[in-house]
Amino acid sequence: MTTAPGSASGSAVGSAVGVTTIPGEPWSTGVERGADGAVRVAGVDVRALAAEHGTPAYVLDEQDLRTRARTYRRAFTEAFAEIGAGVDVYYAGKAFLSVAVARWVHEEGLRVDTASGGELAVALRAGVPGAEIGLHGNNKSDGEIAAALDAGVGRIIVDSLVEIERVADAVAARGGAPAPVMVRVTTGVHAGGHEYISTAHEDQKFGLSLAPSRGTADTVAAADDDSPAMTALLAVVARPELRLLGIHSHIGSQILDPSGFAVAARAVLALRARLAARTGVLVEEVDLGGGYGIAYLPGEVALDADRIAKEVAASVERSAAEVGTDLPRFSIEPGRAIVGPAGLTLYSVGTVKPVRLDEGRTRLYVSVDGGMSDNIRPALYGAQYHAEVVGRLSTAEPVLARVVGKHCESGDIVVHEVHLPGDVRAGDLLAVAATGAYGRSMASNYNLLTRPPVVAVREGASRVLVRRETVDDLLALDTDA
Repeated sequence: MTTAPGSASGSAVGSAVGVTTIPGEPWSTGVERGADGAVRVAGVDVRALAAEHGTPAYVLDEQDLRTRARTYRRAFTEAFAEIGAGVDVYYAGKAFLSVAVARWVHEEGLRVDTASGGELAVALRAGVPGAEIGLHGNNKSDGEIAAALDAGVGRIIVDSLVEIERVADAVAARGGAPAPVMVRVTTGVHAGGHEYISTAHEDQKFGLSLAPSRGTADTVAAADDDSPAMTALLAVVARPELRLLGIHSHIGSQILDPSGFAVAARAVLALRARLAARTGVLVEEVDLGGGYGIAYLPGEVALDADRIAKEVAASVERSAAEVGTDLPRFSIEPGRAIVGPAGLTLYSVGTVKPVRLDEGRTRLYVSVDGGMSDNIRPALYGAQYHAEVVGRLSTAEPVLARVVGKHCESGDIVVHEVHLPGDVRAGDLLAVAATGAYGRSMASNYNLLTRPPVVAVREGASRVLVRRETVDDLLALDTDA
């Protein structure tokens, strides 16, 4: 059958997707369907994966992930070299981080961005040098700041005036070299797929606003810039315990239109120039964040690394010329774009039942052995995913289906709308594509379900990166058990 593309909003209503879309996006490049209908990932049959590792399970295509990491590093390095600027690529560990994944991306030339003490510990355990790690967070604990200083991280991204003082005081108490910091700013650029993942508009928790408290100063000559961002930069410059490495901006997640990056970059470079005019300090680095979008449904087109690299490089070159400064070194932070398409979640089907809708239509509710505890994004954001029966061949006509989990919530939906073979039944293996990002990292034990394992596949073999939790693990945390 012919597969119809999903709409821009991700809805698959009325389109016969979900039956014969493998290979191709949104699946990893190692996913293929054999003549017997069974799917293999990097040469490993999903039936063998289910037999050995159980379901649900996160399956991660190692070579696909490595290739995407390499592609982003090459694309941005080449594009920025053409304008005479250097660039570092940081893997955003919040998307998914394990010791193996941190090691893989570092082997492919990426640095690692962390957002907590736990992520920092994993990156260090993987052997990533502290100097190639960044620490984010809008509310870092004293312990996290101390751990970052102990590790000699390459940058601490400060998020408030209070945090600037806390980091400086921590350095003063222990002595040693000044801590390299970047100030996270909000540019007012609103980009991304959902309000909760658009991170550069004013009314949210991250960063310090570029908007001045008075007037509309946005020129290099504006010496009266009293914006929170400028105030924070001046506070860093005033503390000898801190070294102002640069300015950080992040405009959102799952971004498919690159124009927002250009607008944000221009605003940050203008702020950099105003700081230089005011203090003589021209910061050496600007971080443009991440948020590069991927395909979640058949027919969607991911943001191409070469395209975005060239467009961003061209825009920052223009912006630097406009504000009259030399180009700084740049950095970016892809996470979802590296790991998202490399992963899928493998489930076993349980209860299947038809539910009558309006106008005589019927939707088939297909229940799986996981749900919102292993992928909260559909419930939290209304995120759209794509699923297929992957363990056998079916010639049955496709029917409108909804894939749901086993939790005690009506909103426990894994895939809102997809067409599955009409003979889908208990015991079938079903895979959901593009779950490498934020599936395991946002997983919970709701209803006291145990979190699935993360299984890596490469060249016909599989190995467990993160083991499945057990009931004993849950009971071990209960001090009255």
